[in-house]
Amino acid sequence: MVSDNTKIGTSLLFLGCVFLFLGIIFLFDSALLALGDVLFLTGLTMTIGVSRTIRFFSRKDRLRGIIAFFGGIFLVMCRWGLVGVILQLYGIVYLFGQFFPIAAQSLRDAPVIGQIFQMPAVERFFNSFGTSARKNVTRSNSMISPV
Repeated sequence: MVSDNTKIGTSLLFLGCVFLFLGIIFLFDSALLALGDVLFLTGLTMTIGVSRTIRFFSRKDRLRGIIAFFGGIFLVMCRWGLVGVILQLYGIVYLFGQFFPIAAQSLRDAPVIGQIFQMPAVERFFNSFGTSARKNVTRSNSMISPV
């Protein structure tokens, strides 16, 4: 059973994405983008919990994405909408990139859009997100030689 906090958090996440989309559509309107950012972060916190959110945003291996994401939010709040959104998108891809192949796999089973996600070019595109992180891990592990 899903708790009330999770339901409310999911709704806030959806509203945050809607306001971010509207902010982009209306030529990077800073007010809509800022409202979308606040709703997105609040919804994320309510959906997964405060401790898991803090743990997610304090991982040292994702520091580049964290700085880019929050730097983008800061730039949006300073009314630099275009630059802030570009920086946020980089941070989101860096932070949530390993989740994209999982989401694409789930969407392959969807009745209407499943055929699009089953196309070879689309499969390669989404699978490239997850493999880049694994390549970096194996590359760093191969550099360490046993003594």
